[in-house]
Amino acid sequence: MTTLVPIPAHLTLEAFLALPETKPAREYSNDQILEKPMPQGQHSRLQSKLAAVINLQGEPPKIALALTELRCTVGGRSLVPDMAVFTWDRIPKDARGRIANRFLSAPDWVIEILSPEQNTSLVIEKIIFLLEQGTTLGWLIDPDEALILVFQPNQSLRIYRHDQVLPVIPALTGLMLTTQQLLEWLDLG
Repeated sequence: MTTLVPIPAHLTLEAFLALPETKPAREYSNDQILEKPMPQGQHSRLQSKLAAVINLQGEPPKIALALTELRCTVGGRSLVPDMAVFTWDRIPKDARGRIANRFLSAPDWVIEILSPEQNTSLVIEKIIFLLEQGTTLGWLIDPDEALILVFQPNQSLRIYRHDQVLPVIPALTGLMLTTQQLLEWLDLG
């Protein structure tokens, strides 16, 4: 369940960003602070395995990078998607050429994993907002329903189940994943 955190009147985005980071992370959206739910077993497994698979394909050739729990500040909001995938040329860098600490843009691909009792509509609203800010692909993985909702700009919402090949960002066209493959990662037998 996402928790609304009481905030002082007139807390600006800049004031929010000056607050210390917390675990679980807090997000600033629509002048509210939202506390993300603490990841549980299935969420954590899917997040770490999917990030590893994406990075195995995207990182060595410097095509794309998947980052988990990365704060992205864009469009007056500061959000922490479960996973943010950036194409290599869009990864912000500091003066030394290292990955920057602050990401002030929307990811190319955002992935959210629904946790038990999490507010689905708030997660969907976050994905839609990021699409409006330049994200080109959004996934909402629902392990309980065994499906993945796929969001793309100017397209209808699509539901993927079973062995349907999921869309990925164009930079990672060699990455072939199905809903069934992702959900099989939860089976440790």
